[in-house]
Amino acid sequence: MKKTEIGLANKEKCCYTDEVKSVLKNTNGTVVSCAFVIDYYDALKALISLQGRNAFIFLGEQMMKKQNPLMKLILAAMFLALAYVMPFLTGQIPQIGAKLCPMHIPVLLCGYICGWPWGLVVGFLAPLLRSLTLSMPPLYPTAVCMAFELAVYGAAAGLLYEKLPKRKPFIFVSLIVAMLAGRFVWGGAMAVCTGLQDAAFGWSAFFAGAFVNAVPGIVVQIVLVPVIVMLAEKFLLNTKRL
Repeated sequence: MKKTEIGLANKEKCCYTDEVKSVLKNTNGTVVSCAFVIDYYDALKALISLQGRNAFIFLGEQMMKKQNPLMKLILAAMFLALAYVMPFLTGQIPQIGAKLCPMHIPVLLCGYICGWPWGLVVGFLAPLLRSLTLSMPPLYPTAVCMAFELAVYGAAAGLLYEKLPKRKPFIFVSLIVAMLAGRFVWGGAMAVCTGLQDAAFGWSAFFAGAFVNAVPGIVVQIVLVPVIVMLAEKFLLNTKRL
């Protein structure tokens, strides 16, 4: 079988699985025997030496790897924008609009899809950005305490999703743990902030704000977030199989 070698721009080695090897075969029996296709120039040369649809898939995979940080930044910005505008939508339901916790869902999804660092940043910024531009929620103590709460949501969801086995029940486990952790952090932040103001914030106020008044939002998050995460997993899996 004829083999074609590809020149290298640098000598950084990348993973070379059987699946990639099969992709590199074309109809003429030519195989790229080099395991170092790492930049656009080398990928383009591979595309020239290969032929057909598989070559385009291979090139696309290389470009996606290069653009992964940029893609995460774009998605994080989208989740931040959703956290900013969703309270406008739920606000159209006066009875339970505030109880739906609309900013929580984009932050949780950001942690799952973009990773825990992005979830932490988006969660911390979202309430502060709304407060500084719209005065809703009030900056102190509400928005400040929410910033710590949502930062924990995004970070905990993303970190647990990364560390736990990639099975459906563990999506629910990571979500529930993140929701509990965020609420306790919110309670601690409120206790500190109200303590500085000589105002009382006891257990009854904590349970009312964290659980009783948030039941509709808790239900929506438990139902909706895992479904979206599983759909995202399925989409990524199907993309890899194209």
